[in-house]
Amino acid sequence: MGLLAALMLCGYANAAQSRCLEFKQAHIRDTQIQSAEQIRSGTREQAAPGKPSPGPELPAFCNVRGEIEGRTGADGKHYGIRFELNLPEKWNGKFLFQGGGGLDGVLRPAVGDIPLLGASSAPALARGYAVVATDGGHEGMDAAFGSEQEARLDYAFRQIGTTADNAKELISNYYGREPSRSYFMGCSNGGREAMMAAQRYPLKFDGVVAGDPGFDLSHAAIAEAWDTIAFSAVAPKDRSGKPVLAKAFSDSDLKLVANAVSDACDAKDGLKDGEVYAFDACHFEPAALTCAGPKTDACLSREQVSALQKSFAGPKDSTGKALYSDWRYDSGIGDIGWRRWKLGTSETGQPNAANATLGFDSISRYFITPYDPNYDPYRTNFDTISDKVAETHAINDATALQMSTFSSRGGKMLIYTGQSDPVFSASDQIAYYRSLTQASGGPEATAVWARLFLVPGMTHCGGGPAVDDFDPLTALEEWVEKNEPPDRIIARGKAFPGRTRPLCAYPKSAHYKGSGDSNNADNFECR
Repeated sequence: MGLLAALMLCGYANAAQSRCLEFKQAHIRDTQIQSAEQIRSGTREQAAPGKPSPGPELPAFCNVRGEIEGRTGADGKHYGIRFELNLPEKWNGKFLFQGGGGLDGVLRPAVGDIPLLGASSAPALARGYAVVATDGGHEGMDAAFGSEQEARLDYAFRQIGTTADNAKELISNYYGREPSRSYFMGCSNGGREAMMAAQRYPLKFDGVVAGDPGFDLSHAAIAEAWDTIAFSAVAPKDRSGKPVLAKAFSDSDLKLVANAVSDACDAKDGLKDGEVYAFDACHFEPAALTCAGPKTDACLSREQVSALQKSFAGPKDSTGKALYSDWRYDSGIGDIGWRRWKLGTSETGQPNAANATLGFDSISRYFITPYDPNYDPYRTNFDTISDKVAETHAINDATALQMSTFSSRGGKMLIYTGQSDPVFSASDQIAYYRSLTQASGGPEATAVWARLFLVPGMTHCGGGPAVDDFDPLTALEEWVEKNEPPDRIIARGKAFPGRTRPLCAYPKSAHYKGSGDSNNADNFECR
C-alpha cells in the first residue's frame, strides 16, 4: 500500500471513529446512549464472544449500546430496553432486527447470524447490514419480570416497535439517510417476535424470517406441562420417590421409535434416505412397538406407548377439548435435541429437561395470571388452565390473521420449522398457515406474501437428522427486492455430508424424480 493510500485509509478510519464517538452525545427520545466504540474488522470474537465457531470475519463497525425508557418498575426493580446496534463502515443500506430467544433477558451480540444451529451462511453484519438486538426489556433469563405490567408488555411485543424506531433514527443520524429495507429475523421466541413484527408493526418492516416460531407460546407452555406430567408418570423413581424424567425412555427406546417412523414413512417421497418429506402421507402408530412380554430394547412397555400417545395427541381438558396441538411423528425423536426439551439427561429426580425448567418457570410466573411464583405445574388443572393463560395469550401470542396492511404494501413473511421440533409443534404451525390462507383469500393469494417451509428431522432451530443448513435471509431478500418468491430453498447439513435437498414451500414437499444422484437437490422436485 502506498503512503497516500495509507494516509487516506487512516483518515477514513479516524473519521469513522469520530463519527461513532459522537453517539455518546446523541439525543434520541427516551434513550440513554451508554457506550459507542469503533470496532476494527476481523474481530468476530470481540463482537460475538463464545460463539462455537469463528465464522466469517466481520467488517469494521461502530458498536453502540444503550437503554430505552429506563425506569423503576412497580416491583422496585430497574427495567429498560437494553439494545446493541452495530453499524458497518461499508453499509448496504439495509436494517436487520435480530430476534431474541427463550425469555430474553440477555443482550446478545447484534451480529445477525442465520438463526440455525451450525448454519454456515454469512451473518447480516458481514453482509453490510446495520443490526440491532435487545434484551426484551428486562435483565435475567428467568420469568421474574412477569409480576411487572410494563415489563410483560415489553417482552410480549412493545420492545419491537420502540427499538425499531430508535434504531432507525440512530442509523439515519450516522449514515445521513434512512434504511432502504428493514427486516426482522429470529428463531424460537425470536421467530415469535418476527411474526409479531409483521402483525403489530406492519409499517415498520419489509419482510420477516420466523424460524421455529413460538407463535402460540402460552398454549405451548400448557403442552410442556402436559408432556412432563405424562412422561414423569412412566419414569422410574429415585431413592426419594421422585420420578427420574430422563429415564422414562432410554436413548435406545427413542431410537427404536425413530427407526419405526422411518420404516413406515421414509420411502413415501420416492427414496428411503433417512428423511420424511412426504409428511402428509406419514401415518405411524407407536402401539405397533408394544412388547408382547417383558420390556426389551426391541419394544416399548404398554405404559411407554400410552405416554407417547398421550403426548403426541396434545393436551386436552376432561371433555376432550384440545388445549394446544397434536404433534407429528418424525425421525428426529431419537435425537438429543428432542431429549433435551422433553426428557433431559438428569440421572436424579431433579429434571433438567427444558420443558421442566424454562417451561415450568415461565408458566408459573409469566403465562398464568395472576402472577403466582408458587404455582406447581405438576398439579395443573387442565380444565381451567386455558382461562389462566388467556390474558397473556392476548398480548403475547402471534396468532393474528388480519395482515392486510403488511401484505398490501409488499411485506413478505417466510416461516420455517422443524418437523421434529419438540417444543413448538409443526402441526400447530401448519394449522396456523392454513388458517392464514383462508383469511387471506386462498393459497395462491397468500403465497404471494407468506410461505411456510418444513424441515424433516430438524429439532428446535436446527439439529437432528436433517438438512438444517440453509439461508432464509437471502431467500427473503430476493423475494422482497427482486419479486422472486422462494418455491424451494436449497439445504444441506452435517447429519448427511455431501447431500443437498430442496425445502419446498408448503403444501408441496420434495420428491425424488427416480433417477440421478440421490444426494443432489437437482434430482428432486417439489410437488
